[in-house]
Amino acid sequence: MNHGRRSLLGMVMLGAMEPLFAAMPVGAGGVASSLDAELAAIVDDPAFPLASLSVAAVRAGRPVYEGAFGRRTIGNGSLPDRPATPDTLYRIASISKLVTTLGLMRLLEDGKIDLDADVSGYLGFSLRNPHFASQAITLRHLLLHTSSLRDDGGYFWPATTALKDVQPAWSGHAGPDGAYYTYCNLGFGLIGTVMERVTGERFDRLMTRLLFQPLGLQAGYNPSELPQAAQDRLATIYRKRAVDSDTWQPDGPWVAQVDAPGIQPPPGLAGYAPGTNATPFSPTGGLRISARDLGVIMRMLMAGGVHDGKRLLQAATIERMFARHWAYDGVGGNGNPLGSILSPRGLGNAHYPDGPGMWLTPGLDAVGHLGDAYGLRSIFAMDRASGNGIVVLAGGSARDPATDPGRDSTLARYEERVLASVYRRAILGQSA
Repeated sequence: MNHGRRSLLGMVMLGAMEPLFAAMPVGAGGVASSLDAELAAIVDDPAFPLASLSVAAVRAGRPVYEGAFGRRTIGNGSLPDRPATPDTLYRIASISKLVTTLGLMRLLEDGKIDLDADVSGYLGFSLRNPHFASQAITLRHLLLHTSSLRDDGGYFWPATTALKDVQPAWSGHAGPDGAYYTYCNLGFGLIGTVMERVTGERFDRLMTRLLFQPLGLQAGYNPSELPQAAQDRLATIYRKRAVDSDTWQPDGPWVAQVDAPGIQPPPGLAGYAPGTNATPFSPTGGLRISARDLGVIMRMLMAGGVHDGKRLLQAATIERMFARHWAYDGVGGNGNPLGSILSPRGLGNAHYPDGPGMWLTPGLDAVGHLGDAYGLRSIFAMDRASGNGIVVLAGGSARDPATDPGRDSTLARYEERVLASVYRRAILGQSA
């Protein structure tokens, strides 16, 4: 089956417009064809098939490749198969945190927030770890996962629930002093709520105003408000089990998890008051966007905050965001390794140094974020110094990724294969 949908732009240029994804250099057609074939083979691997896959690659600050494979909708008798295309939108899981942080950085530049102020003043209620009641929790702590909050008590509630009425779970480690790391999704729900409180705008619409409209992207944290054409391009996320507690059934049917056709808004929005609970929009994981448009965000960051000749963020803000603010001490004294080596952290992003045990793929000294939810796996990785970067969005697998772990990283083996192929072919330009 032919799953490939590749766009080497330059073939679709209009007038003097710069293509969004430029063609590979003259003579590189074999490289692109080889990469197409390798990625299609990964998607169709009978030992570990994928529902869909979209990738984008940037070299020296310029987009050089995009590819889409598999099916964004898998027919079940009542629905037809629909192929993934370069502009297919996915629910990208925790890469959303990085994008949420970009919106927060715009509010920082506008003087609406202070990263080191007590977040209670923004929320309108006291947020304190009862074990360390005298210590303030700040936006910086939430961005770095060092607030001492945990996800054990939940991190998503209906729009009719106010976060001030929620009893969160807390770590007893080290307190919210910016030292002890525990990955926490709830922190970004709180960040989204703060953003609503200081602007009076609903989080999904605020992010559209702050980021997606200026960048010319069809993306959003509330898919029901996307244009119908964009909704039609959404990838349904699949896996071959219904819920987390089920056993995987590799020979069974694909089971839709998220974004099946017929998108509905989050319940309870009619009477929602911005600033009470942004978690229905999932600032932590709910962004719908294509690999192509994530490439646009990547290019803006590589350009020091400039897009299409216009400045969106100050270069100093981006440097502050991607600076290394936390690193694991290697013995567990300042973080919970969760069974793997902890990546150093920037504000709303992670660092993946080019070294054994830390890299995503050898040769790429990257910052960015990973995502993993409902079967989807996602990667946003860029080397800002070289201008090289890769976006990978995989819409679900037939088998548990934990049963086929990577050989050189903490990724699944299929993710390693995708990254290695894209890096070798699109970034290095190797034909063999």
